[in-house]
Amino acid sequence: MKIAIALTAAVCLAIGGAAGFYGPEILRHAAKSSAPYAGQQERAVTSLSSKDIEQLRAGAGWGLAKPAEFNGYPGPAHIIEFADKLDLTTSQRQSIDAAFAAMQVRAKQLGAALIDAELALDTAFRENTIDRASLDDLLSRTEQVRAQLRSVHLATHLEVTPVLNETQKARYAQLRGYAGGHGGH
Repeated sequence: MKIAIALTAAVCLAIGGAAGFYGPEILRHAAKSSAPYAGQQERAVTSLSSKDIEQLRAGAGWGLAKPAEFNGYPGPAHIIEFADKLDLTTSQRQSIDAAFAAMQVRAKQLGAALIDAELALDTAFRENTIDRASLDDLLSRTEQVRAQLRSVHLATHLEVTPVLNETQKARYAQLRGYAGGHGGH
């Protein structure tokens, strides 16, 4: 009987010790898995990560031109990146550079406007000044800016694609890792 009590006590101490040691980690894991947005409430703009904001301010593509990129319409930034491997002529390089520069100017403006629009939406909720009408207005403005930004990126893919010949387009797809997929048709 004394052995059974001693074993039971030892098991309870072991379990209790393990729970005390691992408990906080288990709770953190449970919180992460049950609340995937935990911590994001501290962001400057809750719907945008710091990387998103950085890309928007820089005029980066932000994945907005994937329909073009994955279907045979190369992007200017990557054409410039692969200029030597694509054997661009001077004329081609000048055309691509000009299109990219113009896109960057507009994309930076619209990126900043999108950040501002998302911040306005956040602020309205945070300050409890939002109602259904203002929600619809804020969302409409935000999505209008997002659509304009996406259009700038997609339109530039359309603009630069005819500058490349078929061999360069195929090489671009290969360099980007798209060769063998449905892109480039």
